[in-house]
Amino acid sequence: MAMVVACAGYENGTRIADLDIEQSGAFARGEGRLVWIGLHEPSVELLGSLQRQFGLHDLAVEDAFVAHQRPKIEAYDDTLFVVLRTAQMTGDTIAFGETHIFIGSGYVITVRHGASSSYGEVRERAEHMPKFLRHGEDFVLYAIMDFVVDNYMPIIDAVETRVEEIEDEVRDDRGSRETIDRIAALRRDLLRLRRAASPLLDVCNRLQHMDLPCINKEIRPYYRDVHDHVINVNESIDILREQLAAAFETYLLLASNRQNDVTRQLAGWAAILAVPTAVAGIYGMNFEHMPELHLVWGYPAVLLVVASVCLALFLKFRRMGWI
Repeated sequence: MAMVVACAGYENGTRIADLDIEQSGAFARGEGRLVWIGLHEPSVELLGSLQRQFGLHDLAVEDAFVAHQRPKIEAYDDTLFVVLRTAQMTGDTIAFGETHIFIGSGYVITVRHGASSSYGEVRERAEHMPKFLRHGEDFVLYAIMDFVVDNYMPIIDAVETRVEEIEDEVRDDRGSRETIDRIAALRRDLLRLRRAASPLLDVCNRLQHMDLPCINKEIRPYYRDVHDHVINVNESIDILREQLAAAFETYLLLASNRQNDVTRQLAGWAAILAVPTAVAGIYGMNFEHMPELHLVWGYPAVLLVVASVCLALFLKFRRMGWI
């Protein structure tokens, strides 16, 4: 079925065979055996079949089918249910998905929803390390979590490149409305990425320090490594968000400065134009007794005075940087 990506049986860390999904429960009950099942957006019927075979909890199965869960880890009797948020770049945006993991004695079942890379690479890498795969389901959980968190880093790198481009645009005063839209989109994506990564700190802490079913003490230090990677991701996200906030503030300051320049230029030219406007207004009042109207050199004298005053104002405003 297309919903079943893989269903393999392992014994003492070595892959034995690909199993039929209906026979996986019986195989997992053998000593030293592990069933690793990978599903992609399974149906209710398929999850119901696995629930009957492995005794999965009703609430966990409901969460795995509905999806849209916050990253978390929950213990149900002798089993664990882990939710991870996956992310990958699709063009200029970040697409998010979910992975739900059922862990019990002798089995690991992963259920992927939405944007998520296949765990075939994780499976292949684990199969080349039978010494570690022999530990069983707790090592498989570590390998999947490490893969999910490591896939955050290419996204961080891609966003960092875009942030640097935005900073260059703003610094060179080439910012536009499109720049603001890009800043808003990146800040929104980074916030969603933080919501996906931040809860993993609590998940890793519980895996390291709490006595959880199916988690052996020998594997706990490996979750510390995942914990360190999650811290690095969260710190990188915070730094990028601060850079975007600084770029936005710089854009606003430059825009305000440009607006002030335009306002000063308009004020300067308005002051210059006020001189001839005032003179024209005075001589346009049509009084009968205006001595200057009868002077031979009255008209050129007025024009000369107006031009001189306008030139003086222009030079003064130019020195002040207004024009």
